[in-house]
Amino acid sequence: MRQTLAAAIAALLLSSNAAPAADSTGLAVKAGFLLGHAQRCGITAARVDGVTKVVQDLIAATAEDAQEKEAAGYRFAAIFLATAAADGGGDPALTPPCQPVIAQFERLERHRVRTP
Repeated sequence: MRQTLAAAIAALLLSSNAAPAADSTGLAVKAGFLLGHAQRCGITAARVDGVTKVVQDLIAATAEDAQEKEAAGYRFAAIFLATAAADGGGDPALTPPCQPVIAQFERLERHRVRTP
């Protein structure tokens, strides 16, 4: 289940040319941005936590060493916390409207494979 979701997350978050596929820091930034805003937009903590655990596993898998894994983890946490607490009054590029954020989060969640 986690491998399928991890693959889906990698495909969605790294679909732009902004970061190479193995760039754990780029993944951390993009995931932190999406998941932080998802929480800001009212997605329950339980739903965000479920995806966060998979993102953390994916970051660990893409990091080249323990130092890169730790740095990416800190970057994810910093971006997540900053975006989760954003008030929406700033730059719209940094504080997107909730409708597309929720749509992208739900799209990411749909890639989960349910096990019996």
